[in-house]
Amino acid sequence: MKYLLFVTITILSVNIGFSQNSSAHKDKAQTLSVQQFNEIVQDSLRYVFYDYVKTIKLDKRWQKALSDTQLFDKLHSSITDSLINRKAVKQVPTETLKQRLADLNEKTPFKIEYNESLESVINYYLQREQKSTERLISLSYFYFPMFEEIFAKYNIPLEMKYLALVESALNPRAKSPVGATGLWQFMYPTGKMFDLNVSSYVDERMDPLASTEAAAKYLNRLYSIFNDWDLALAAYNSGPGNVSKAIRRSGGKTNYWELRRFLPRETAGYVPSFQAMMYLFEYAEEHQLVVEKPQQLYYATDTIRVKQLVKLEHIAEVTQVDRDYLKFLNPSYKLGIVPFEKNKDYYIRLPYQAAGIYAANEDKIYNFAKQSIALDAKPLPKNNKAEDRIKYRVKSGDYLGKIANKFGVRISQIKRWNNLRSNRLKIGQRLWVYPKSPDYVETSTKTKSSKPKLNSSNSNSDVIYTVKSGDSLWSIANKFPEVSIEDLKSINKLSSSKLQPGMQLKLQKS
Repeated sequence: MKYLLFVTITILSVNIGFSQNSSAHKDKAQTLSVQQFNEIVQDSLRYVFYDYVKTIKLDKRWQKALSDTQLFDKLHSSITDSLINRKAVKQVPTETLKQRLADLNEKTPFKIEYNESLESVINYYLQREQKSTERLISLSYFYFPMFEEIFAKYNIPLEMKYLALVESALNPRAKSPVGATGLWQFMYPTGKMFDLNVSSYVDERMDPLASTEAAAKYLNRLYSIFNDWDLALAAYNSGPGNVSKAIRRSGGKTNYWELRRFLPRETAGYVPSFQAMMYLFEYAEEHQLVVEKPQQLYYATDTIRVKQLVKLEHIAEVTQVDRDYLKFLNPSYKLGIVPFEKNKDYYIRLPYQAAGIYAANEDKIYNFAKQSIALDAKPLPKNNKAEDRIKYRVKSGDYLGKIANKFGVRISQIKRWNNLRSNRLKIGQRLWVYPKSPDYVETSTKTKSSKPKLNSSNSNSDVIYTVKSGDSLWSIANKFPEVSIEDLKSINKLSSSKLQPGMQLKLQKS
């Protein structure tokens, strides 16, 4: 505490030109450049915080593992591979495994029982995924204490923490091919149900604390439906509808292993992978798995509510927190920008020591951020929010299957949302869609008059659009209602969607 107090006083005593005590200081604050601000802050911090900075920087190898997307991809592939029941060399005698699984079953609410399928998955991980398992165990030291506290709060079995291993390989930025995102792999509609909002700047599904709270609430809801934690796990993966259907098809059986064959393929490998992970973590020492513990834990951090828009890079410069580590602690800020809204609170997570520095110099940090943004030639992107539903305008070449694929939904859903009795569509027809992916930002609220119109009187001549920096086929098609992405690709004979600034595109056929 004395050290932190000394640190705070030292920073406050440094004249950085933002004092409000005199008009001279005010003038200086207005003329002080970002470079000068950096130099003053860096000089004041360089010696005072040298040891402190060393302690809050993560070991580079461990930091790299934290953000490794390959581990997520590899684990998801291994779940599918393990289903094939490829013969793996036994890494543990069957009788020993039976006893260990029986011991696990005694102390958990999950039905853990020996069967050849589970044995195959465990041997698969030990033989072919040992390094990946070791890395997961190392990463777990960072998040598991937080998981356990939240699960205890909601009366969720603490063993449920292993679910995040199977879901995301503990990567808060993990994103599946169908759009499931974050540590707990929430789809957009499900995340929205539990107040995980998405905008151009923020995806709260990637917020470790908020998403874990949401996962606990969702698991509680699923357990209330099935009164069985194994089935709650299966429902978390494939949805309660598929589990209920599997129960009916199995003749009313509620033992996961008995109705497993009636579940979707991925779910069939999901619970065994979860139980295999539980076993490997519980018996890591017996299998001599090498574990490297992190230098920092999630609970060695604190949160501060922001009062003005600020970039993570500004916070990193003033607090001297490693930029990559700061981004890792705040993965929900997709662009590295923490927005400010009157009716919405946003927080940043910092190591304890850095949180004290931030709190003592909050106004100065905001002034620094304001100056930096004002001097930046590139304006901030607009912070659009993903909506629960969007109104989609049918374009030439559209059909229900194509639109359903675009938004990650089913044809039957689009028909139900719009009271359609057939699959026929008309160009210009408006459809309500609840997209699974929030990446589509609705801009149809703009008035038609704000969009450029193609000159119909010159229909025999080419209408040319010059590609600007930041343009995409989608943004160009959105500017001109008469042309679709498919039209642009067809007219200009584009084999891909990649564009280069300066490229000229025809907007009408010759």
